[in-house]
Amino acid sequence: MQKRLCDYHDGEDMDLVALLKVVEPRTSQRGQHYLAITFSDQSGTLRGNLWQATKQDLATFTPGTLVQITGRRTTYHGQAQVTLDNLQVVGPNEGYDLGQFVRSAPLPIAEAEEGISKKLFAIANPTWNRIVRYLLSKWHDRFFTYPAGKSNHHAVRAGLAFHTYTMLQVAAGLCKVYPQLDESLLYAGCILHDMGKVIELSGPVSTQYTKNGNLIGHLVLIDEQIVLAAQHLGLDEKSEDLLLLRHMVLAHHGQLDYGSPKRPALLEAEILHRIDDLDASVYAITAALQKTEPGNFTNPIPAQDNRRFYRPEHNQSLRKIKRLD
Repeated sequence: MQKRLCDYHDGEDMDLVALLKVVEPRTSQRGQHYLAITFSDQSGTLRGNLWQATKQDLATFTPGTLVQITGRRTTYHGQAQVTLDNLQVVGPNEGYDLGQFVRSAPLPIAEAEEGISKKLFAIANPTWNRIVRYLLSKWHDRFFTYPAGKSNHHAVRAGLAFHTYTMLQVAAGLCKVYPQLDESLLYAGCILHDMGKVIELSGPVSTQYTKNGNLIGHLVLIDEQIVLAAQHLGLDEKSEDLLLLRHMVLAHHGQLDYGSPKRPALLEAEILHRIDDLDASVYAITAALQKTEPGNFTNPIPAQDNRRFYRPEHNQSLRKIKRLD
């Protein structure tokens, strides 16, 4: 069986096909042009630099392109990378499927869809149920295949649905502990809060921000979708039910500095924000720990204020879950 990106160890020669996930033109301190590349396959991602890059290289090696890599696995400043010897485009007639090189969420799509559907049936408020049902149907294919981000948490195929599924499981547990929570509102908020990413992002392969994503962002995009859904369904746009649902999605980042136009002013909106932050943090820390040998600290995690987390030598819990990133 041919090795994949993350199967190699330091010092080993590498010879494999991978996907160009990110390609960034840069200039070194000495004025040398190069391409900072993130390679991807189903085992994960690996960085590498193409030195002395030309304009032709920039036009040739674009995100979403399959390439044949030859080089060596090395480590630089504690970060695994490939030191490239050669990079060559793989032609469309060589029998490769792009899906072979895109990492997917550890939860099967069918299981995520079933779990989300069960929580949809638990939304008793008719306004919220109809809007969530309508938008899930409208964006079904994207919602269950798109990532939840370009490079941070859940940045894998079907990561958006996986993120939503796990948040709903946490929400269900909290509703049992805190019966004062409106279960219907919290479930509706969990399902809709990141649905704007189906418009904000380009898709699961070589994910980029769209024009709408860069200029508007997923919080405002999903708020717009909720209003359009209400209009399509003939619902009262001035009702409190609609106002509460819109507040849930607009406030879910929690802080103005983090992109929310309003801070949470509902108990359920505050809980939604905290569940979202919790799930994103658990995902990011777990992914870093999975790349770390027992008895060592992770590399600094940007989404966690560049903190490093320790992987205990005898903790077997990480082996119980599939590789996240």
